[in-house]
Amino acid sequence: MTIIYSDQGVLTGQRAVVGYRGQMCEVRLIGRAVANKLIRENHYSRKTYSNSLHHFGVFVDGRLCGALQWGYAMNPASGGGIVKGATIDQWRELNRMWISDDAPRNTESSAIAASVKVLRHIAPQVAFLQSFADERCGGLGVVYQAASFGFFGSHIATFWRLDGEWFHNIAATASPSKRRGAAILQGRIDEAERFDLRQFRYLRFLKPWARRACLLTEEPYPKPEPVEPA
Repeated sequence: MTIIYSDQGVLTGQRAVVGYRGQMCEVRLIGRAVANKLIRENHYSRKTYSNSLHHFGVFVDGRLCGALQWGYAMNPASGGGIVKGATIDQWRELNRMWISDDAPRNTESSAIAASVKVLRHIAPQVAFLQSFADERCGGLGVVYQAASFGFFGSHIATFWRLDGEWFHNIAATASPSKRRGAAILQGRIDEAERFDLRQFRYLRFLKPWARRACLLTEEPYPKPEPVEPA
């Protein structure tokens, strides 16, 4: 497992970290346009997120087969409600992730773990990371568990589906001029399907002080509910 450095800066001895080579895959920083294209074409939401800051490509045997985008949360100022005193720039959220079904098993958790290693270098001020496992994907967050994230509870969130496209409930009330998709959903909300789904919060602390200052209670990992015999 190896840190990947930029070829630039060899003469000055200050090469930048651009990726991480693990056992399952290689994760490298890529351009926003490339990452956005992968997300639009393959992610279940078919939507990109404008506040993403760090864009990673996931490579298996030299083939680009996935993308991760870390950035600000939907409400960047809410970090202080998770970790006391945390500022906007001291935390990141996993905004989007897509890994090809053709990638080897466990590539998702390996890619997340590798991207975290790179984030430690390129954004050293970041004290903690957050991501949500979404029932739209049919999972409880096993990939985050494997990547050493802690589980910090769940909540119910409302989503709408219209013509195969998903919308967060915010789009049902937000100003159409300020939020993409609001005009589409609000104009045809009577035709949309409503889903009230669980979202499972996962946190990874990169600074000891952030763990100590966390205002949420860590809980045992959620497990699939047993199937009752017929």
